[in-house]
Amino acid sequence: MAEERGLFEGKTQMLRGRIPETLVRAARENSGIESDTELLKTGLAKLAVEDDYADWLFRRRGRLPSDLDFDV
Repeated sequence: MAEERGLFEGKTQMLRGRIPETLVRAARENSGIESDTELLKTGLAKLAVEDDYADWLFRRRGRLPSDLDFDV
């Protein structure tokens, strides 16, 4: 989805950070990704295209009248 949205296109940026080894190891084991760059790209892409449908739905709780008839 990130690729379809063009999120991997354009100029690149250097990104650095200190990340716990246990987190990196678990992410590598779970994903099979060995490259630091690919691991970071995958994590950021997952955040960028994250589905917020459940949050959106819960924010609408109580907005429909309680007597609304769904049987049409």
